[in-house]
Amino acid sequence: MNDHFEIIILIGRPASGKSEVIDYLKKTPVPERLKRFHINALEEIDDFPMLWTWFEEDAILDKIMRKPRVHSDADGYFLHQYQWDLLIERISLEYQKKLRDPGHAAGKTTLIEFSRGAEHGGYESAFRHLSKEILDKACILYIDVPYEESLRKNRRRFNPDRPDSILEHGLPDAKLERLYKEVDWETFKGADPKFIHASGHRLPYVVFDNMPEKTDKPAVLGAHLEDVLNRLWAARQEVRP
Repeated sequence: MNDHFEIIILIGRPASGKSEVIDYLKKTPVPERLKRFHINALEEIDDFPMLWTWFEEDAILDKIMRKPRVHSDADGYFLHQYQWDLLIERISLEYQKKLRDPGHAAGKTTLIEFSRGAEHGGYESAFRHLSKEILDKACILYIDVPYEESLRKNRRRFNPDRPDSILEHGLPDAKLERLYKEVDWETFKGADPKFIHASGHRLPYVVFDNMPEKTDKPAVLGAHLEDVLNRLWAARQEVRP
């Protein structure tokens, strides 16, 4: 594991550029990806498909079966705040299941992707529900955009014909404002410029500044991503040589 990241937790506001970063990495040949970004064979764990399944199940229950909704209200908000933390527990479970594969540890980089707003507990709450197996190996890549940019790009990417798509899903303006206008990233990361202290772990982190937008220009995205991930790699060596 001395030439690639084992786990990168990729976080940031909706439409900040997370999916574009993953798409760029997936399209980069593995030898080049390993050399430039310290990322080997990729696997992903994203909580969006999990929560979208809940919305689909509620739509079936409500509109077809005429039964009570289980996960969300008629406006598409979770019935309970703890459901946000349940999604993180699901991420931990999915990773635990991957560990059963004897070949999992050989040459893999796992990208764990999610967004959290202060309204539903923020990153402070989310990281308390990540497993020790994840936190023992994790580094954090935060993609930073202000709320106004998240709103602009959320509107731009939304395809009403593909609301379940990773690259084309979006939120109504009112929901984005309520859930993600306020984020706790600054307080969560604290004053240390290289490490976040969470659940007894010292997690290397780096910030990808996506203002002005870089994730819509592959050459610019690649150059900036190479810079930030090499800095993250250097911080990782201080924790796990």
